[in-house]
Amino acid sequence: MCGITASIALPVGKLAAGQHGHQVNGSSYQDIQTQLESSVDILYHRGPDESGTWVSKDSSIALGHCRLSINDLSPSGSQPLVSDDGQIRAVVNGEIYDQDRLWKECREQHGYQFRGESDSELVVALYKIHGAPGLFKHLRGEFAFVLHDGREGQRRVIAARDRFGIKPLVWTVARGRLLVASEAKAFLPLGWKPEWDVAAIASAAWMLDERTLFKGVKKVLPGHWLEVTEEKGVQDHEYWDAEYEDKIKVETRSVEEMVEGVRERLVDAIRLRLRADVPVGIYLSGGIDSSAVAGIVTHLAKTEHVKIGDRAPETPVTCFSVRFPEESGYDESSIADRTATWLGVKTIKVDVDEARLANDFSDTVWHCEHHHFDLNTVAKFALSTLPRDHGVKVVLTGEGADEHFAGYPYFPAEFLCEPDMALPETPLASDHELREEMRKTIDGEMRAIWRYIGANQYDGRPHHPSLADANARGMPETVLAWHPTLSLFAPWVQSKYQYLDCRTTVMGSHPASVRAKMRARWHPLHTALYMWNKSSLANVLLSCLGDRTEMAHSVEARTPFLDHHLAEYVNRLPPSVKLAYTPPEPSGVQGAAGEPQGPVWKSAGSGLQSLTEKWILREAVKPFITDELYRRRKHPFLAPTKWPKDGPLHRMFAALLTREAVERLGFVDWAVVEKSLETGFGDQADGRAFRTLSYVGAWVTLGNRLGVAQARLEDWV
Repeated sequence: MCGITASIALPVGKLAAGQHGHQVNGSSYQDIQTQLESSVDILYHRGPDESGTWVSKDSSIALGHCRLSINDLSPSGSQPLVSDDGQIRAVVNGEIYDQDRLWKECREQHGYQFRGESDSELVVALYKIHGAPGLFKHLRGEFAFVLHDGREGQRRVIAARDRFGIKPLVWTVARGRLLVASEAKAFLPLGWKPEWDVAAIASAAWMLDERTLFKGVKKVLPGHWLEVTEEKGVQDHEYWDAEYEDKIKVETRSVEEMVEGVRERLVDAIRLRLRADVPVGIYLSGGIDSSAVAGIVTHLAKTEHVKIGDRAPETPVTCFSVRFPEESGYDESSIADRTATWLGVKTIKVDVDEARLANDFSDTVWHCEHHHFDLNTVAKFALSTLPRDHGVKVVLTGEGADEHFAGYPYFPAEFLCEPDMALPETPLASDHELREEMRKTIDGEMRAIWRYIGANQYDGRPHHPSLADANARGMPETVLAWHPTLSLFAPWVQSKYQYLDCRTTVMGSHPASVRAKMRARWHPLHTALYMWNKSSLANVLLSCLGDRTEMAHSVEARTPFLDHHLAEYVNRLPPSVKLAYTPPEPSGVQGAAGEPQGPVWKSAGSGLQSLTEKWILREAVKPFITDELYRRRKHPFLAPTKWPKDGPLHRMFAALLTREAVERLGFVDWAVVEKSLETGFGDQADGRAFRTLSYVGAWVTLGNRLGVAQARLEDWV
């Protein structure tokens, strides 16, 4: 797990073919070397153990790397990596799993000579053997890398990202060079002059497609790779995408087979992620996802004597948890404690109170490089101080379970939109009136939940033709629930975008081939899962609640629920085993989901309580978790939004969001911010106002710390 940066001359020329001088596009070899080292230094938090650079003799190719050593702690694991023939070089961030099998295959079947025992070296070996895109089918894990192939007749640079976007990779062009890095801030020494991409911010495109908050800075999309050649310049290719079973195909497997299939693949994904030459811990909340991971880890240690990182199987697992103020209603630490006691593991907690949130807000934003609707990302930033402070470099987490097993409360309405013909005998497939009555009920319950937690919705908006591709349902509105409304923006932005409907941005982010599957082949639940995973999961949750806040403290997080072998299996399962109809029993005893819990469920009624989210996951992990967790509702990891007037958060935002600072952005209406400072705190605090302050506070912080130029109408393209 590391930080990577690269600078490639454009036009590509000979891609470091030979000895053609020491100056490219006006930059000398020493200039490029110095700039690259400064770029690597900015990413120090991602890899504090060592760093390395390589610049071609003509300075057209420059690769930089800072290392967080996890596997092969010796110098043979240093980067940039070089192939056994000396012709291919790469900088790699992330982990490649199943490395023992892959090492053996490369050595014995292809005669590849490894220089060390780092899993990252597999990227170079597999590329030399299979080329691109051939190597990608062999890569299992979370990764981002930049690779230079210097072989005669094959010269090119490729930059790639894992299937779900667990590891970040962004690129831009500056001073005639293509720049690629783990984080945009690494571009600053390489000649990048940051500007706001107001179009991407106002239309929500930054969280939907390849754009970011910054003009000209793009993400390498999950499951994609860039290819840079002399002949064709920069090309974008896709090597993987999610697929779902045809909705009219009747399921022939038994439910027991499907449960066992999930269990086997999840256990395998966790087993692979325990391999490390350093200690491994677990992020443990009060939910089923992280608790299942903890339960399976302890099971593997006890029954199969699997080592937990470099520790012996009998070593107690260390878990890390967040503790919010108990009175907030958002604290899950007591449930995490009961789980830890049942499993026999130890927990270390970080107290996240109002003062901690106020103190850590600015640093969290700096690392995330985008705004967020909630301060849960600041809590995750605080949580990620714990592992490193206690000698743990690697943690396993539960991210991705809700996205594949339909865990969020906005998925049921999509599930009820059509019968699940894969299991036609189930009550909701055979009884249209029951299903439609429940759908209407749940629609109303979700609107109440959105209002309660301060989301922005498209209530009352007329139907838009583009929604036909999404079964005319509400998932595009759900994706946009946390996007600031147009009223927050400056008058010139509102004027330019007065007819903007961000739902078209959502739908336009999906290629025509995918929209065709949404219309004709996929069940609406699977369409909803796909849309969420391509937007909020990839561009928000795996960033500010994943890599960016973890790597801010040099912590590598591993996500077994995002193992693509597991995900591909789960995607092919019927919707009705992900969301199961479990109405309360006549006696009044709840079904498998139990009593609704947590603030989100205050507005839930009979509709949502009659469905059990992540049903097949509950059944698969039942042997590894407590009965309390097996029956517990999904409790989203959110931070409290109600805080007192004149408290630490109110004072922090008031000091940060001065009129001068807000107007310096150039694209925000100061009057809206001023009103939000008045109404966002106190006993009658407006949740939407508080979230507005979170958005604008992030923009002001980034503008100040990155030196972003003021946005102006005359700059508009």
